[in-house]
Amino acid sequence: MIVSQASETVNLFVDRLFLSWLGKEHLAAAMSGGLSSFVFGSFFAGIVGYVNAIVAQFYGSRRYGACVQTIGQGFWLSLFFYPLALGLIPLVLHSFTLAGHSPVQIALESRYFTILMYGSVFLFLRNVFVGFFLGIGKTGVVMLANILGMAINIPLNYVLVFGAFGIPAMGMEGAALGTLGGSLTITLFLGIAYLKHQMYRDHRSSGVWRIRGRLMKKLLRFGVPAGAELFINVFAFNVFLQLMHSYGTDVAAAVTITFNYDMVAFIPMVGLGIATTAMVGQHVGAGDPEGAKKSIFLSLKTGYVYAGIMSLLFVFGAPALVSTFTGGMAGEDAGVRALAEVMIRLAALYTLADITQLVFSGGLRGAGDTRWVMVLSGVLHWIMAGIALLMIRVFRADPMHVWLMFIGFVLTMGIAMFLRYRSGRWKDIPLVEDDHEIDSLAEVE
Repeated sequence: MIVSQASETVNLFVDRLFLSWLGKEHLAAAMSGGLSSFVFGSFFAGIVGYVNAIVAQFYGSRRYGACVQTIGQGFWLSLFFYPLALGLIPLVLHSFTLAGHSPVQIALESRYFTILMYGSVFLFLRNVFVGFFLGIGKTGVVMLANILGMAINIPLNYVLVFGAFGIPAMGMEGAALGTLGGSLTITLFLGIAYLKHQMYRDHRSSGVWRIRGRLMKKLLRFGVPAGAELFINVFAFNVFLQLMHSYGTDVAAAVTITFNYDMVAFIPMVGLGIATTAMVGQHVGAGDPEGAKKSIFLSLKTGYVYAGIMSLLFVFGAPALVSTFTGGMAGEDAGVRALAEVMIRLAALYTLADITQLVFSGGLRGAGDTRWVMVLSGVLHWIMAGIALLMIRVFRADPMHVWLMFIGFVLTMGIAMFLRYRSGRWKDIPLVEDDHEIDSLAEVE
């Protein structure tokens, strides 16, 4: 999963690198528009993506028919959620103006955001199929799909952004369309792999695509808190980002550069958290809480090695990292470079806390502790967003002071998730009960 998420990181990084060659306004718009599209698809994607934990626990208890029927529920929910996601587009376009962005940035980020939202159904369906393969421990399939998507996305983005082979340069629109091309590729690959998988072929005659009330209710019961957590958290982060962008184009560009490198550290660790959810789910489903504990701490050790390497890179390599994005900027943009370098060095302070909260929250989700994780994480995120609002709009604080506040928030998140894990209450949450609870799922092989 780390390799899979790393390929996603490469996609986002290269897309924004291409757009930085068009100007700092394009770079800032890519961050704002791209994150906004993720925010307003995250609630739905988080719900259907919770098939990961449910499939893992069914798989751990050897109820293979339930695994494939869970995927059927996620598939229908994805199609149901798609028009709801599209209905949010006008609301978000108006929010760019409310955030105080420059007219140039608003025009660019609006086009980028709208195109990405029209392809959000690929994200929903992809999460469903990814959840199946992670739940049964076949992470290699997900890795291959993501590598293939990267191989399509990067050259397609270049061609569509700058123009080649008779195709005119499309700028921001081209970047969004290229991203959707990669996403569609991943979804198709995973969908075909699922239909060819032996588990699906063994159970496809048992009405795997039929909507099943009790199983759908289970997915919604545990998936809604997981999706709400993702939406609440990313929405609060988006508020923070939009407020930082309101300082002006220079600060917006510096923040975007910083988060591009933060993403290199963060997204692969997200993959580790997702894998932890699946491993814990399998152990809990098999009645093995000690195995779940070992999985969590194995993930933590792996994450700390990666986070430590990234911290050293941020501290000692900041000038070289920033110059990758600012090489094409004008001489008067020296302020962008100086601010981005300091922000990247400070980001090294919270990479270990990031992996701590990702692994422990992933383990808690795998055990079914989604509501508590949602509440704690959501409260902390919105406290952070509220403080940022006061600092920026009321006290007119320096951008660096706001950045230091954000670092303190991430450290607090890591401590909070560890304390919840240490309480041990996650061991007593029933995610999959006796076979009679789910219609026609009494299959033990």
